[in-house]
Amino acid sequence: MLGLARSTRYYAGQGESVGSIALMHVMDELYTEHPSFGSRSMTAMLNRMGYAINRKRIQRLMQVMGIEAIYPKPNLSAPDKQHSVYPYLLRHLAIERVNQVWGVDITYIRLETGFAYLVAFLDWFSRYVVSFALSTTLDNQFCIAALKEALSIAKPDICNSDQGSQFTSQDFIACVLGAGVRVSMDGRGRALDNVFTERLWRSVKYEDVYLKDYRVPKDALCGLTRYFGFYNHERPHQSLGNRTPAEVFYACN
Repeated sequence: MLGLARSTRYYAGQGESVGSIALMHVMDELYTEHPSFGSRSMTAMLNRMGYAINRKRIQRLMQVMGIEAIYPKPNLSAPDKQHSVYPYLLRHLAIERVNQVWGVDITYIRLETGFAYLVAFLDWFSRYVVSFALSTTLDNQFCIAALKEALSIAKPDICNSDQGSQFTSQDFIACVLGAGVRVSMDGRGRALDNVFTERLWRSVKYEDVYLKDYRVPKDALCGLTRYFGFYNHERPHQSLGNRTPAEVFYACN
């Protein structure tokens, strides 16, 4: 009804201890508030908060969560040679219309007894969430499901992502290119240019996830479906002249 993807995988244990999951939930709040925190800053902050934790463990948990400090830095790491890496096409590009650029990203979603991952496709001009999907694993299938759902609604000129394995996989790239969409990829480290999606994640977490404390992925899926319906169709954006994302998006579709 809302034009949003409902794809998900239901709860299966992720193999982390109760203590690690609780720590990851705290890390998620810190990272949402301070996305420039890398493992060193995260460890120092947690130690000040009374957690006796070493940096090696924080680095592992950040990898499990799929988070990395957001700040400009040189590309010193060669990507997997099996993955195709595409150039960043958005530098100095003015975003002037709907479906000019979609951004796609993944964020960590805390649950009462575990965690899940949320992917969303966001139209950068209208701020409209074209589709989303939820998964308990970081494989590429839920990203592809959300991509297909989004392409059934509209088609962008450019799809921009980071160089995560989900977005550099052959199956994902084939779906994007097969639809006649150009691929753009941020440099490693999740560039600051992805500010629209980072703002979306802050809204999702502060306005919904942290308030609701969803128990299992099924609960989170239902709640996020409601939230994105509100975000798209009812929540005015000052940057859009106090119109909703849906009003701007569908005025041009």
